[in-house]
Amino acid sequence: MENRRDERINKLAQAIKRIDKIHLKEAARLLGVSEMTIRRDLNEQPSCLVLLGGYIVNDPKSVHGHYFVSDQQSHNVNKKQQLARLAAELVKPGDTVFFDCGTTMPWVIDAIDESLPFTAVCCAINTFLALKVKSACRVILSGGEFHPDNAVFSPHGSLSILDEICPTLAFISAAGLDAQQGATCYNANELPMKLRAMARAQRKMLLADSSKFNKILPARIGELGQFDALISDAAPPEALAQQLRQQQVALLLP
Repeated sequence: MENRRDERINKLAQAIKRIDKIHLKEAARLLGVSEMTIRRDLNEQPSCLVLLGGYIVNDPKSVHGHYFVSDQQSHNVNKKQQLARLAAELVKPGDTVFFDCGTTMPWVIDAIDESLPFTAVCCAINTFLALKVKSACRVILSGGEFHPDNAVFSPHGSLSILDEICPTLAFISAAGLDAQQGATCYNANELPMKLRAMARAQRKMLLADSSKFNKILPARIGELGQFDALISDAAPPEALAQQLRQQQVALLLP
């Protein structure tokens, strides 16, 4: 017998069969409950739905078996939202912006003014889903081989969409920041697009919340000095802060 939580989940699942996602606020209005109730419904126990960047979508794990982004999307949400608001303020009318993969990027996109005209280049499904509802945004999704663990498309062969585009701004996400090893991430398949974007962009912004400080992950993005600024929610430890100063990387904090 269904309880009220199951009834709500099933209603949302039926709605998402007609549309590929539904915003948390709209879901709350649809069900006549608070946003917190829906968050609790989705987090209490596994279901066919997950919350990604403010949108409820089908859980890709039910199709692909594993999905790194959906495992991480509920972690450090407050920290991500703080730095996302700072990052969103950097996007200006007419900009061409590269949005990296990861769970922080949808929060950045959500914080951008709905009426702001800009072009977005992305390489991940969750980022694309957040961008495509921005009515004033022209979205370019890079193709290639799909990796279900982090929902990324990596270039297949030597060609990439970024061979033809020079972004005015690139947001690059890191899962680890270390004074000696620089910026790192979990998956090597993220590196081709990150590095192409960094090579082409006029301004390169590194995004990492404070939980990433003094961590080293397997795939190395590069030296901190390759970036114009680090956007985070809190000041880094002194050794890391010293490296940023020495390499002339600006620090943008709330």
